[in-house]
Amino acid sequence: MAAGNMMSPLAERMRPHTLEEFIGQKHLVSPGSLLTRAIKTDKLGSCIFFGPPGTGKTTLASIIAESTHGAFAKMNAVSSGVADAKKLIDEARDRLKMYGKRTYLLLDECHRWNKAQSDCVLSAVEDGSIIFIGSTTENPYVSMTNAIVSRCRVFELKPLTDDEVKEGLRRAITDKKNGYGNLKLNVTDEAVDHFAWAASGDLRSAYGSLELAVLSTPPGPDGSITIDGKTAEQSAQKKMLTVDETLYYDMLSAFCKSLRGSAPDAALYYAFRLIESGCDPMLILRRLMAHAAEDVGLANTNALVVAVSACQAYERLGSPEGLIPLTEAIICVATSPKSNSVVVARDAAIDCVKKSGDSNVPYQLRNYPEHSPNRDGRTYVYPHDHGGYYKQEYMPDALVGKRFYFPRSEGDEPRIAEFMKRVKDIENGSDPG
Repeated sequence: MAAGNMMSPLAERMRPHTLEEFIGQKHLVSPGSLLTRAIKTDKLGSCIFFGPPGTGKTTLASIIAESTHGAFAKMNAVSSGVADAKKLIDEARDRLKMYGKRTYLLLDECHRWNKAQSDCVLSAVEDGSIIFIGSTTENPYVSMTNAIVSRCRVFELKPLTDDEVKEGLRRAITDKKNGYGNLKLNVTDEAVDHFAWAASGDLRSAYGSLELAVLSTPPGPDGSITIDGKTAEQSAQKKMLTVDETLYYDMLSAFCKSLRGSAPDAALYYAFRLIESGCDPMLILRRLMAHAAEDVGLANTNALVVAVSACQAYERLGSPEGLIPLTEAIICVATSPKSNSVVVARDAAIDCVKKSGDSNVPYQLRNYPEHSPNRDGRTYVYPHDHGGYYKQEYMPDALVGKRFYFPRSEGDEPRIAEFMKRVKDIENGSDPG
């Protein structure tokens, strides 16, 4: 596609062709950086670019293609299969053998390749027939096979800043070859600011909004086109919040850790960021109930009640009213004192069960203990006949003295610890009354 083809989308026409023209990602392409040196010396090995849309992944790959002395092939993981990859590899090996020229393979949406597709290029990557360049919006460490990722250097691209997006927009406004420099175009600062804000770090989205504004705004009497803040709002609106698979799990993890870390504001942000992106609020509520027991537990037994009640309220109310009790429950769980003694007790009990094998129930605790043979005179004593407490063994004989639950010093647990101590004192006959 020719750079000057004005029928192409503005984002494609404005795509940089050199590192000097590239916008953003200074942590990767600053002068003297590893990636810059590798591209300029044509020594780039297999690599994967991953990051949000519109941050320059495909552009970087295109710059590599234009700067390399090797052959360059492009595939899309969605539309290509094993047969396509094998054909390209055969051609690459023939090219290397006959002409000594390596082949760069750019694979868009590389996380979409399954294990069979990924495995078919491994040997070619290892012997140098193919220089693999993947681009993806998903975290490759999660979404791709370890075999491929371990043979590539991974570069993470970040959302562009508003200033970087504005730089790209102003280039497009003044560029006479690929942009709108030949038009009598006036774009106000307010409009540029709104385009950049609405794009949320996605330069391609900002270009699309500017292009729509220019193409849909009729010229004035003098032939000039004016894009003001109102026009920008109509053209850009607000970028739809999206969450890909990796970001979804990252945000869900951040939500859970914010609850555990007693950070209500962060927990609310991540919860509603997910909900506004289309996540079912019931997922948030299910995690909330789990963490009310896991991270708050007996330090505030009311937290689980609030979380369960919020879940039931949302089921009956739906949105938006049901989001109010959800918010209340998030704040309640996040601001409650924290104790994981319940989880520790659970894990310790499960571990003991697995290691202790079969343990007989003490005779005095069995159903109809008077019919148990060889009960050694042991009978069950009804505690309420003795004021509510009576010293008798409840653990199997092999586990006498074993403990799983240890009260912490947070919230309600000191009261629980005092209660357990009093029971022990009464059983031992040392309770003062």
